[in-house]
Amino acid sequence: MERYNKITEKNKREIVLLKAFPCAWGKCRFCDYIEDNSRDREEMARLNEEVLSRVTGEFGVLEVINSGSCFELPRETLELIRNIVREKKISRLFFEAHWMYREKLQKMREYMGVPIIFKIGVETFDREFRENYLNKHAAFESAKEVSEYFDSPCLMVGIKGQTREMIDYDIKMLKEHFSLGTVNVFTNNTTDVKRDEELVEWFMDKYADLLSDPSVEVLYEKTDFGVGD
Repeated sequence: MERYNKITEKNKREIVLLKAFPCAWGKCRFCDYIEDNSRDREEMARLNEEVLSRVTGEFGVLEVINSGSCFELPRETLELIRNIVREKKISRLFFEAHWMYREKLQKMREYMGVPIIFKIGVETFDREFRENYLNKHAAFESAKEVSEYFDSPCLMVGIKGQTREMIDYDIKMLKEHFSLGTVNVFTNNTTDVKRDEELVEWFMDKYADLLSDPSVEVLYEKTDFGVGD
């Protein structure tokens, strides 16, 4: 599994995929990423140190992802990230966190000492689909509410059961309430959630302009950031 890469298109940055403790929620219907976790603190710390040793600070920006939220990374790893921020003169971080951690974001910003762009896996702003089908456990009411805590939502498109109207609304909310965002085109995995090829084709045609939009990153494959497998 590749755990380090450089993103040179849109928001240039280094990105690392680290290991963490199991996702605190871990019940999203569509997600099998949570298999990349561990309860062995020492093993995680060693692996993460090895991955983070590749960070150069070339762009002054670092994105850290793991199979859940940044708050589930080992304490030793968080300390190491903070040290790297100082040593490599990192001026901005990207982290991701679940909605349940929304009240802890500011403490993490203060701990790291640099601006943090917090991503959140919204998947969709359609609450019924998000909660009753995807089982996201993120019962916010609106995009505006999310924007009061987080900087960059991650949307998911191309799921059977999703509609064109849902996607239209999601993209509209992304553009109206956030300066950055990610759109993940769903890829079949080990879960029972399935990809809707017709919906994907429609999305890629209608929203082709997003591919050149500097504020939105479209991931057609889950490894498009160059990490994972």
